[in-house]
Order: sequence, then structure tokens, then C-alpha cells
Amino acid sequence: MHNFELVKPTTIADAVAALSGEDAQALGGGQTLIPTMKQRLAAPTTLVSTTGISEMQGVCVDDAGRVCIGGATTHATVAAEAAAHYPGLAALAGGIGDPAVRNRGTIGGSLANNDPSACYPSAALGSGATIVTNSREIAADDFFQGMFETALEEGEIITEVKFPVPQASNYQKFLQPASRFALVGVFVARYADGVRVAVTGASESGVFRWSEAEAALSDSFAASAIGGLSVPADGMIGDLHGTPEYRAHLIGVMTGRAVAAAG
Repeated sequence: MHNFELVKPTTIADAVAALSGEDAQALGGGQTLIPTMKQRLAAPTTLVSTTGISEMQGVCVDDAGRVCIGGATTHATVAAEAAAHYPGLAALAGGIGDPAVRNRGTIGGSLANNDPSACYPSAALGSGATIVTNSREIAADDFFQGMFETALEEGEIITEVKFPVPQASNYQKFLQPASRFALVGVFVARYADGVRVAVTGASESGVFRWSEAEAALSDSFAASAIGGLSVPADGMIGDLHGTPEYRAHLIGVMTGRAVAAAG
């Protein structure tokens, strides 16, 4: 690992100022960035930690009934504090990694990294969440722009994520047992105006919405509604853990399980 300077701001304004320096990078829980630096695949000269910024931590419900989560909030905190308001989201957070990862990793760091097999992107996209940064608000549909790519600009940090609460939801993950990342994960959320289905772990382009399943489930919220649907294997990830065809098949299986569990 290369040498670097660690800055620990206590306000969002100070963090933004620190990120304006050359080769500065935001640091959440470090669950992705630090291993990347150890492998010398990244070498920022300054790391700006967001974990000491109190205004970026915690879970609350706003006047619109949305569950609002600070960008520096750990997965473990989301699992504990969102359970009463958005059980599907809390259960997803409680299944990320292991206790060490859940007590260090942050929701903002996960979304900003946009790993193609991460869990949170499916929750944000499946919920139609709003990602709030230090300078603007971005709809989840516009935020995820490909594998490890987002709409975030240089020096922009996620300060909060606002989740509309659905009538019913569930996340089903077929996990890779060593990493506990999703081989395929599906988040299903039913709202008054329709159903959203977001898939992670499967596509070379990262998280995506399965529009055909959304239309079918909006007409009939039952696992049988998607029985005749399938996702093309083209563009799916193929590796030692599973072929593109296997992942495409798992999307249907996990979606059906999520719908059945959501009730």
C-alpha cells in the first residue's frame, strides 16, 4: 500500500473542502477501497473519512414517510434502526457480509462504489430511492450508470439516501459463500402505483430493473405471474461461480422467492 494522509472532517462542508485537493478520495467504511489500495490498484494521496460526520449518520423518517439514512450509516445500524419502518431494507442490510463488514461498511460507500454484486444498489433502485449529495438530489434510476459507475461527480459525496416505503418488499440473495456477495440478488417492492424489481449480481452492466417482471407483478402480485418470463443470458456475468445462462435462470427463481416472501 502506498503512503497516504488521512483526514477526519466533522462536517460535510469540511469534507467537501478536503476532497477538493489533488488525488483526494472519500472513505466510508473502507470495505472496498482499503483492499483495493492494498493490491495497489488505487493510490489516493489523501483519504477523507466520512465516519466522523454526525449529520451523515442515523436513520429517521421524514414528513413524507420516507426512511432517510445518512450516507455514513453502517449496515448494522440500518439493520437495527430501519426494521420498524422498512423491514425489507433492514433485512437486506442484515445479510451483507459478516459482522465485521456490517459494523464498518456504510450505505453511502456501497452505493458510491456500485459494485455489480453489491446488495444496496438493488434496494435503492428497487425502492425508487433518492440519493442526496452535498450539492443535489439524484433519482436512483439516474444514479447507477454501469459497473462501478455512478452519476457522482469529482468531489461529490453521498450525504443521505431517502427510501419511499412500499406496501410490501423482500430481498432474496443467492450468495457466493466465500465473499457473501450476491451471485444473483433480487429486490422486489410493491407500491400503490406498481411494482419495482431490481436485480444485482447478474449483469455485466451492474444493477438493473427487470421491466417485464414489474409489469406482470403490477397486474398480479404472485410468483406465478412471472412463470412464463425469462431474462436473456446475453450480457450476464459468466465466471467460475456460474455461467450467464445460470445467472439468467436464477433471476427468475429469486424474483419468485422474493414475491412469495413479500406476500
